[in-house]
Amino acid sequence: MSFHLFTGTDTYLVTPELRDAVNVACALERPLLIRGEPGTGKTVLAEAIAENLAKPLLTWHIKSTTKAQDGLYVYDTVQRLNDSRFGDRDVSDIRQYIKLGPLGQALRSEERVVLLIDEIDKADMEFPNDLLHELDRMSFAIAETGERVTAQQRPIVVITSNNEKELPDAFLRRCVFHYISFPDRQTMTDIVRVHHPNVEEQLLKQVLLRFYWLRDLPEIRKRPSTSELIDWIAALQRGGITPETIEKELPFLGVLLKRESDIESVLANRRFGRVS
Repeated sequence: MSFHLFTGTDTYLVTPELRDAVNVACALERPLLIRGEPGTGKTVLAEAIAENLAKPLLTWHIKSTTKAQDGLYVYDTVQRLNDSRFGDRDVSDIRQYIKLGPLGQALRSEERVVLLIDEIDKADMEFPNDLLHELDRMSFAIAETGERVTAQQRPIVVITSNNEKELPDAFLRRCVFHYISFPDRQTMTDIVRVHHPNVEEQLLKQVLLRFYWLRDLPEIRKRPSTSELIDWIAALQRGGITPETIEKELPFLGVLLKRESDIESVLANRRFGRVS
């Protein structure tokens, strides 16, 4: 199968390793399993792939109660019962009560789509193996109608994980894996300039100094992420905060830190003069 190579987008910068992982997964038609700490761009990677390759994007957000069947289709028995009692629709046509889920839509699509299966480790332990069966066969049957749906084009499947649970070995064997490391200062500088192209050099330097200092504090339970840094810079710019002010204090700390204990830890460190 011929395909365009993924190269990232104007707003999503990729490392060569991540770029290669995406293209290998596309070429092998294997799911791409992405891990990394929150805020490293796992979820928006699928959006970037869809944009860069000009493919439709389907998203399946996984919850603790999600079953693999939910991604294929659901049979709306309640609506059919209501229609039989109160409506004037022909309830004998069961097909109108079959609603395809994101995976079902991806398999039925006539063109290749990008399917994001977001936070797979939120589901129970059986979910990955159940999902594996459908991803391998790229086909499923709708029991209520006898119809079988078979993919004409294998979707580009991106699966994200926060590493909250171990995934089964059988599932891992069938995936292309990539861990997104937290950006270093140079990479973060490039990312910030994508979102804030006019940020003053001295302000950015001071912001990054404070940001990585915060992330390195061992007491911090929820370290600030890239998205929170982007928001913090926006707040600083709109507030007219100077680099000299950031050197002495940390304005709008609640944009970066979301736990009271974390903020208290930072204030304690500041009182003892360890902000440099």
